[in-house]
Amino acid sequence: MKLNQLQITNFRNLKTVTISPSSDLNLIYGANGSGKSSLLEALHFIGFGRSFRTNKPNNAIAHQETSFTIFAQCNQESESPLSVGLQRSADDQFVCSINGERSNRVSDMASLVPVQIFTPQSIELLIGSPGARRRFIDWGLFHVEHSFSDMFRNYQRVLRQRNALLKSMQISKASVSSEILAQLDYWTNQLSILGTTIDENRKSYWESFEPLFKAISSQFLPEFSFELSYHSGWDSNVPLADFLRQRFDSERRYGYTSYGPHKADFKIKVDGTLAVEVLSRGQLRMLVAALQLAQTKHLFNQKNQSGLFLLDDIGAELDEEKRRLFINELIKTTSQVFVTAIEKQQLFEPTNITNIKVFHVEHGRVTEEQ
Repeated sequence: MKLNQLQITNFRNLKTVTISPSSDLNLIYGANGSGKSSLLEALHFIGFGRSFRTNKPNNAIAHQETSFTIFAQCNQESESPLSVGLQRSADDQFVCSINGERSNRVSDMASLVPVQIFTPQSIELLIGSPGARRRFIDWGLFHVEHSFSDMFRNYQRVLRQRNALLKSMQISKASVSSEILAQLDYWTNQLSILGTTIDENRKSYWESFEPLFKAISSQFLPEFSFELSYHSGWDSNVPLADFLRQRFDSERRYGYTSYGPHKADFKIKVDGTLAVEVLSRGQLRMLVAALQLAQTKHLFNQKNQSGLFLLDDIGAELDEEKRRLFINELIKTTSQVFVTAIEKQQLFEPTNITNIKVFHVEHGRVTEEQ
């Protein structure tokens, strides 16, 4: 998937922007506050339906405007051209359009345009909560197996039902009736069926992903040897339903489901020690780069599909050698790459890449340089 035209209207300080990006590498520079990160944020909306900068999408609407719109014309590998667009309004209404057909489901659009982003905050993948690492795995699964999204949505629905029962039992001090126990048993079985399938999908993905990561990390950080481990969120040697029943007393006391794939995680270690306790911040950024690049290669290997890769503020904590290595490897995956930097000197022309466009952003205006 490659964008050949992008139109942005009333998005932050980008009042009206139309560009025709390179299918390979796009270098974007401008002062802080000029709008270059907003350009990447608009692209991020196409792949996620949300911002990477704020949890309040209304904040992205330009001052005194009621909505923003983003429209892209795309070329697909061996398929007909595709047009996608989205609008988000101040009353929190979302609508997207795919070849003229309207939809209110973000996943309909996101499944067509895989987008990844690398920012100075990306090390939260390693130092942040397990939820970020689960989302990392699930992004890969969603684009390899689109049915995974519906499966996980059903799991979350069942989890809410089971948690509501546990919460009611926690509040009640009386003994639990047989009717309530039967309901809990039903939702426990449903949770186990869906949770086991989700766990099997994640393990299969991890098994095919891990060799790619190890090969890339040995290139990016050759001074380290990394050990990866995936954790299901419970002892998966025991059926999930049995595991949950064994812990009924503690779960009633807490009022929620403490085990299952919604508690899964993965860890990366160096000589038995967590990587986050050994590596510098710059090295952690390269470790995240290796994870994301491995995921990009995995998607291409499995589906022969490429997407957009956004690198915001590439000069932060990465020297020129690391920047060049990362971008060169991304281009090999046939990704369409967008890179931002404050100074033009932080940008460069990677080797063996001729299809490059340079854009200057100033006061919300985006100008292509010759």
